[in-house]
Amino acid sequence: MDIPHNSVSSPVRIGDLAQGLLAWRGRLLSAMLVLYLAGAVLIVLWPRQYVATIIVAPAETAAIATSQILTSGSLLGGGLLDPRPGGNFAVYLAVLRSADAAEMLMQHDLARDMQTRRAQKFSAVLRDLLGGSAELSRDDVQRFLEQSVIVTSARQTITWTIDLVYPDRAIALSALQHLHAFAEAQVRTGLRDTVARRMRVLQTQLETETDLFQRQALYDLLAQQQRFSMVLTADETVAARVAASAAVEDSPSRPNRTLLLMLLAPGVAMLIIASAALLIVRRRVRSHV
Repeated sequence: MDIPHNSVSSPVRIGDLAQGLLAWRGRLLSAMLVLYLAGAVLIVLWPRQYVATIIVAPAETAAIATSQILTSGSLLGGGLLDPRPGGNFAVYLAVLRSADAAEMLMQHDLARDMQTRRAQKFSAVLRDLLGGSAELSRDDVQRFLEQSVIVTSARQTITWTIDLVYPDRAIALSALQHLHAFAEAQVRTGLRDTVARRMRVLQTQLETETDLFQRQALYDLLAQQQRFSMVLTADETVAARVAASAAVEDSPSRPNRTLLLMLLAPGVAMLIIASAALLIVRRRVRSHV
């Protein structure tokens, strides 16, 4: 079957495309200006947020680390070149964004402030119309932790930076301090429970063991667990040693409006030019069909 000649679209040359864009330069510049101003207004109206920061280091890297005393194996992970956290410090980092941490923050000023801000947003009206719950839940706080708690490993050192981003300066600092203390306490509680269970098992075994050599071995193990318990009581840090105390910036820095406004200009220009080019190509193709 032969294809009619007029059904085959002629290719659009680069010169024709450039000529079409040049002919529309006034319209393109006007569209860029309008779109840029609209984006700039949104960026300026975007609520600013403060960043609270604490710098920590894994306790396993300290000269006297509780975690190294409590175990005979290495807790540093896959080796010296492995950047992944390991041991108690890995548990500490996981707790920072856990459901338990969210449950703890439900009793903090952070949750009350989040509830107040949530009720003031326009989305609260839509939530009421759709029959959604107006009360802040633990899942909401946990989603906030997953989005606003930022953990960064330093490339040149063994330290880790933990940031918490929030619109209120005092609440951001307080929430980060509570998170650090809670995560450290969770690791300590887990270690204490482990030691206590071992001691109960050993004491129960000693009550029934009659062999002298076995009893001596059990006494040695019990003495070791008692030493572990003493170390846990004496050492203030078992997971993350504080290299720089929690602090919050004096002025909000999120989002970076200057950077966003600079990136908006080329983004708007490329969007408008690409849209105009597609429109020109579409018109030329239609005219040759």
